[in-house]
Amino acid sequence: MRALTLYTAAGSLLLTTLAATPAGGAEAVPGTAELRGTVVAAARARVTGIDFGSCSQEQDMPGSLQCGTVKVPLDYARPDGRQIELTVSRVRATHKDPHNSKRRVPRQGALVFNPGGPGASGMYFPLIGLMPEWKRLAAAYDLVGYAPRGVGRSAPLSCQDPKHFFKGPSQAPTHPSESYKQERIARAKAYARGCAQRSGGALRHYHSLNNARDLDVLRAALGEERLTFMGASYGTYYGALYAALFPSRVRRMVFDAAVNPDPEQIWYRNNLDQSAAFEGRWADFREWVAKHHKVYRLGDTPAKVLRSYERARAQLAAEPAGGKVGPGQLQGAFLQAGYYDDYWPYRAQALSAYLQGDPKPLIGIAAPVTEAAAEAENSKAVYTAVECNDAPWPTEWRVWDRDNTRLARVAPFETWDNVWANLPCAFWPAPRQRPLDVRTAPGELPPTLILAAERDAAAPYQGALELHRRLGDSVLVTERDAGTHGIAGGPNACVNAHVEAYLLEGRLPVRRTACAPRPEPRPAT
Repeated sequence: MRALTLYTAAGSLLLTTLAATPAGGAEAVPGTAELRGTVVAAARARVTGIDFGSCSQEQDMPGSLQCGTVKVPLDYARPDGRQIELTVSRVRATHKDPHNSKRRVPRQGALVFNPGGPGASGMYFPLIGLMPEWKRLAAAYDLVGYAPRGVGRSAPLSCQDPKHFFKGPSQAPTHPSESYKQERIARAKAYARGCAQRSGGALRHYHSLNNARDLDVLRAALGEERLTFMGASYGTYYGALYAALFPSRVRRMVFDAAVNPDPEQIWYRNNLDQSAAFEGRWADFREWVAKHHKVYRLGDTPAKVLRSYERARAQLAAEPAGGKVGPGQLQGAFLQAGYYDDYWPYRAQALSAYLQGDPKPLIGIAAPVTEAAAEAENSKAVYTAVECNDAPWPTEWRVWDRDNTRLARVAPFETWDNVWANLPCAFWPAPRQRPLDVRTAPGELPPTLILAAERDAAAPYQGALELHRRLGDSVLVTERDAGTHGIAGGPNACVNAHVEAYLLEGRLPVRRTACAPRPEPRPAT
């Protein structure tokens, strides 16, 4: 009787949908079978729950963290078929007010977090409650992280032997020759074949719609009637899918560094926009370095800093640093500076030292860490599978070549590297999903909070504006003139105040608002 009651409560959305199904049967409405499967899986998870205990030694987690697993269907159209296990982590609400030791803070439920990717794990997220900026949230919420399907120990994906994953030193030409392009095409085809060979028929089930469905099963397993969720970067996309699929299941949602959810943007055009935005962020970094020329001696104008960087590229092409760091590794290290301005001092310091004859700092930040090869290979496999499965991609090389040759004329820093990362999608062997048109009308979804840095390169600001337009009753908070990728819980007190007011009190600004930028990083000496 209990299971029936739970099924009825969880199935209200399904019954509404089926009532509108045409005479052709449930399968006449795309996604109805998966919706039914999600309801079945969520009801089952609600009864089973999650048996949290100490984390295994293999997971290498500190003792304050609890770990468990939740089962989800590999294919939601067949909820009684093959099941996979997702690993979940939790730190319980502390109930301790960091500003008043005598006050006991009431628990508000579980706050589930996803850090993005695709391919990133949130298993360490609950430990963030130890940081001062998160203590108020950690007092009221169980902080919950998890590894999405394919990631880590959650039915892991692999596309190649991790022993062959790190290939360094490597080149990274900003104007690749035809022969180099053909070499990369061959590598992309081989990589796509490897994904199919190592994963078999399961490969097609690793995509964003299933990530959103998994999130609802996790919600039910945690015993939550409605979901409180914070997604960063890619996590905002499948969080938005969840909001569109299960609006009545949403309690509060924070979208940090929002991805553009327009179906026409997923994912080929989003990657073009990202490459263009990285050029602007690369310019921001060079301007900052030039401002601190007395410290780094890399040039007192952005153009001179660029010449210093290009000189390092040429030297590394001729003789890789430590036999490990070539132009490709240099580019990868400085791409990270496009994500987080906290990296700026250390990247500038390493480049300066290298050009003055000391390669050790550059090797330290840019050399492949072979011990991390398996984790990095897994992350790339999930990234590729999800993005390739999510939507149609151009299948003719001439389209990629035309669009990116044009873009590279004005945005050479990241354009071709982004192409090589995504090119397996041109030759993908699995069926593609049709992207969901994310839209909710005013009143259909509880108010949600969108956060964005105005100069974010990995998730260009236009994506936050688009998500804001599509989610009725959402409010956008912008960090002006800033570009760090993900701004919640960072050094900006204004941003954090909005996040806390929303998650702790359900309070949002009445309209779009802005916060002043965080302070610029200080140069490292």
